[in-house]
Amino acid sequence: MPIVTLTTDIGQNDYIVGAIKGQLLTANPAFNIVDINHCLSPFNYLQAAYICGNAYKYYPAGSIHLLLVNVFDTNPDHMLVAAWNNQWIACPDNGILTLITGTRPADLVAVSVPQKSSMGILECTRSLSLALGQLSQGAPLDQLGDSRVTIDEKYPLRATIGPDWMEGQIIFIDNFENVVVNITQAEFEEQRKGRKFKIVFTRNEMIETLSRNYASVQAGEKLAWFNSAGYLEIAINKGNVAGLFGLQGFSESSRHATLHNKWFYQTVRIFFE
Repeated sequence: MPIVTLTTDIGQNDYIVGAIKGQLLTANPAFNIVDINHCLSPFNYLQAAYICGNAYKYYPAGSIHLLLVNVFDTNPDHMLVAAWNNQWIACPDNGILTLITGTRPADLVAVSVPQKSSMGILECTRSLSLALGQLSQGAPLDQLGDSRVTIDEKYPLRATIGPDWMEGQIIFIDNFENVVVNITQAEFEEQRKGRKFKIVFTRNEMIETLSRNYASVQAGEKLAWFNSAGYLEIAINKGNVAGLFGLQGFSESSRHATLHNKWFYQTVRIFFE
């Protein structure tokens, strides 16, 4: 049974997610549909890329990942299907594909979306579902759409680095209000070079050690560790660090804000000594 994962920003309070599953099963009744998340924050590309990029890698080769986030960023006349790491990603052409892959996939096509006087998300997913059904039954990718398409490309935020410091942005806040920063363990160790460090967030809060997990500190104490995805995470054991310190997820609209307002609470600095 071919696996199709479904991730959206639609929520589950109406019929849309169920209808999309119906479209997929009509295209191939053998599909095994797996829900990843339907509560992505609207317009938050960084969150979507973090969640999907780190979930997809655990699925078997040949899995199809349908991601629907900010579909109407522009008027969609096509959707994308791309081969990536022996799997398939189907998504809108709004930059989310390259945020996940880090580069333009070599093999991708644009699946045409027929234009109607009224265009909702189900009009966008109907032809895409049919294409995914054909793909799952062995149809070559280049027969499903136009491979000559020019796509919207967005790329992941990178930490800013100096001789004795690095600065990252908060890209995700989970249900426990732990915050994830776009600094990987490999990047941290490369910049650290064996030196001592101070992880600084907000004006007066710092952490000077790395923990193995949440239980490494007493309840109510803050900690920093590299999570299962390999990213720096700041937390409070049995607490909510984001709510307590006013930390917020980074957004493109705040890129030029000053340290006296939102920007200050969306970044984390590490000093080496």
